Amino acid sequence: MPKVKVKRKSTFIDMTAMSDVTVLLLTFFMLTSTFIKKEPVQVSTPSSVSEIKIPDVDILTVLIEPSGKIFMSMDRQDNIANVLKKVGEDYNIEFTDLQLKKFSLLPSFGLAIDKVKSFLELSTDKQDETLKTLGIPNDTIDNQFKRWIKHAREVNPDLRIAIKADRTTPYPIVSGVMNDLRDLRENRYNLITSLKAGANADAALN
Repeated sequence: MPKVKVKRKSTFIDMTAMSDVTVLLLTFFMLTSTFIKKEPVQVSTPSSVSEIKIPDVDILTVLIEPSGKIFMSMDRQDNIANVLKKVGEDYNIEFTDLQLKKFSLLPSFGLAIDKVKSFLELSTDKQDETLKTLGIPNDTIDNQFKRWIKHAREVNPDLRIAIKADRTTPYPIVSGVMNDLRDLRENRYNLITSLKAGANADAALN
């Protein structure tokens, strides 16, 4: 007896619902994600067991690389522009509105105040390459780092200071930055470290 052939029917799966869920998840992650600012140098922070999180707003980060170069970043563009203007006034350097705008868009900065104008004329790639070789002066003759901190506090009294140093940075260099903060009566700041599990954390110093 011949076998009965069952007619095959094409299967159709409606993927509309799956597409909707995918778009919703993508939108959620885009709105809730925090983008990491580009830093001029990569540092490997020391590990700790602290789980205290630094705030996401009103934060000033001091980046110290192993050789002692100092860089800074601030989370609010208007603060950056106003601080640059004040530091420039200390050295009788006047910046145009366009230069203030360009500087405020930098993710991180770290150079002598007299080099800012020429630095802003460089292309983005050239700025990234040049910034690695610079750093904010903090020697005894011309401690511009102190001026940046002082004026940053004047512009935003709610600013929190966080120090991010490489684990190989010699202690005297980090101690020198801490002493500069103490000279300005900035006795409360954070040290950014890495949890042994790999997550970022910070240990507060009073």
